[in-house]
Amino acid sequence: QLQLVESGGGLVQPGGSLRLSCAASEFTLSNYAIGWFRQAPGKVVRGVACMSASGGYTNYADSVKGRFTISRDNTKNTVYLQMNSLKAEDTDNYYCAAASSLCPRTLSYYALWGQGTQVTVSS
Repeated sequence: QLQLVESGGGLVQPGGSLRLSCAASEFTLSNYAIGWFRQAPGKVVRGVACMSASGGYTNYADSVKGRFTISRDNTKNTVYLQMNSLKAEDTDNYYCAAASSLCPRTLSYYALWGQGTQVTVSS
């Protein structure tokens, strides 16, 4: 079954780090742009980071620039989000999603979404 599965979330103290993983099954991840998104209950979905299929283009939300890094390992069919210098306001549910075009800004162009992983930053 075509799917994306996130992992790596958890509870971390402010200033700490987490590495989220987005693993693809039954399709080749390198053929798709992968975006990371966040959503809290009752809140809008917000883009966090995106990487093009080739890996040659990335973008980040202003709030995470310099702290988060998106990368991919095609041999593992996995995309990562390295989250450093975490802040309480980073707390949210994080999702990865796949798109056939270059990191579209419209959510509907991400046709396949994972189930999410929770990140909690608290002392």
